[in-house]
Amino acid sequence: MKEISIFVDESGDFGAYNNIAPYYIVTMVFHDQENDISDCLNSLEQELSYLGYTNHCLHTGPIIRMEEEFKNEDIVVRRKLLMKLMGFIRKIKIRHKSFYIEKKNMQDVTDATGKLSKQIGNWIKDNYDMLLPYDTVKIYYDNGQVELSRILASVFNVLLPSVETKKVIPSDYRLFQVADFICSMKLIELKINNHNMSIQEQRFFGGEDGVNKNYLKDLRKWELK
Repeated sequence: MKEISIFVDESGDFGAYNNIAPYYIVTMVFHDQENDISDCLNSLEQELSYLGYTNHCLHTGPIIRMEEEFKNEDIVVRRKLLMKLMGFIRKIKIRHKSFYIEKKNMQDVTDATGKLSKQIGNWIKDNYDMLLPYDTVKIYYDNGQVELSRILASVFNVLLPSVETKKVIPSDYRLFQVADFICSMKLIELKINNHNMSIQEQRFFGGEDGVNKNYLKDLRKWELK
């Protein structure tokens, strides 16, 4: 039985437009279960333990913004945490795809969900050759947004023959944390395109050049078209 796991995370929400959160982004990370990544996972866990983060959930936004459990952490350590995660991604060459809508162009929630559903649906149709060989497509999502849960259930089940969904606890799956990371980096990329990275983001990454060199350049290599 061939199975592919799809870990889904989002940035933003379906609420009204505001200039602080102008986008709603959905990122999917794809893992063929025949591809054994256990050695790379074990290596990542060991490296994180050296930094004092054994079995710790890496939530990219708070790491960048120095929030929640990272609010007292030195910027050097916070940078190292994301670089370890990026190093893991480089090792496993994870495939991923991000979809987004710009909320200022949306009339309401119905309009937003419709446009996002269309994006995801069209992408699945264009990538049937990749998805149809799998006996099972298993979607992992934390049900953070009711609207996205409905989109995933409707679009995937209509277009693919055997789909399962599983509610996840983010701390249980590194690949879900990878989806969160890539989603956050897609947001940074959109900000770079509009030259509106925050001062805190500029400092953390070392400006636009630092983001492109250390993160986006390699992430683009494995982003599905």
